[in-house]
Amino acid sequence: MAERGAEIERFLAAQGWTDAARTALAGDASARQYFRLRRGSESAVLMDSAHEDIAPFRRAARRLAELGLSAPEIFAEDAAHRLLLEEDLGDLTFTNCLDEGAGPDAAILYGAAVDILVALGEAPVADDFPVMDEDYLAREIRLFAEWWPPEGGDLAPEAESWVESWREAHGFALEAPTCLALRDFHAANLMWLAERDGIARVGLLDFQDAVIAPLPYDLVSLLKDVRRDVPDGLAADMVARFIAAFPALDAEAFHAAYAILGAHRNLRIAGIFSRLARRDGKPGYLEFLPRVWRHIEADLAHPALAPVGDWLDRHLPERGRGAP
Repeated sequence: MAERGAEIERFLAAQGWTDAARTALAGDASARQYFRLRRGSESAVLMDSAHEDIAPFRRAARRLAELGLSAPEIFAEDAAHRLLLEEDLGDLTFTNCLDEGAGPDAAILYGAAVDILVALGEAPVADDFPVMDEDYLAREIRLFAEWWPPEGGDLAPEAESWVESWREAHGFALEAPTCLALRDFHAANLMWLAERDGIARVGLLDFQDAVIAPLPYDLVSLLKDVRRDVPDGLAADMVARFIAAFPALDAEAFHAAYAILGAHRNLRIAGIFSRLARRDGKPGYLEFLPRVWRHIEADLAHPALAPVGDWLDRHLPERGRGAP
């Protein structure tokens, strides 16, 4: 810890921020830490990524800026020690706007977020990002069998049949057009920047895991949010808004892929939250599980997910779902 502190102090000294006031910011499920730095009227954010490479974040930030989107500007970096000094986008997350009435209403916020996704969907697909393919999806969905339920259990021996139950659905979802997906595109990671115009009004956070993915993926992240309820009517309007921007889309196929990726994403999240509780001693994420399972059950109603639903019925009765 002392050595890490010394590395941070050397980095800040090289950038002239040694004497800045430092305040810890809320992090996420990763090991990254964030600190707001203040010196007079200036502020910046220090990202301490001691255990994760910063190159993916840097690459995604550069691509988003090229597209006219508001990713934090990177002021300085120390790749060897995995430190970044970046632009401070403030505190007005969509979550704060919605919970505290501090910004526009939900329709404006979510409409602006969907416009970001349209811009990403219309942009040329870059070739320097990982690609979400069948192997990628299989690795992700395996997490559920390996770690559910939170109190410990033994679905792991059935992991291969679990992955196999997804094969057809994954294949169908991967037939959708692709674009750059930020993967954690939801209200807590979106900032309202009222002083900016157009798509730049939405500040973007937590995009280091960006991949080339099927078009519906980030829309799922936004509207099937595990941390807050999005009213059904608003969600339907936003899906319609997105589809309308792509007249060539097969709407029926899009809705099927949306359901498949929704169930996939939230079952993966259920596994991750269970792992955080069981392995990492972070039980706080379990409070989101009832909402996670509501999303899962709604998506399992789609016929494309019948094999997945059958597997769950055989191996995980209703009492094994939802809150622990």
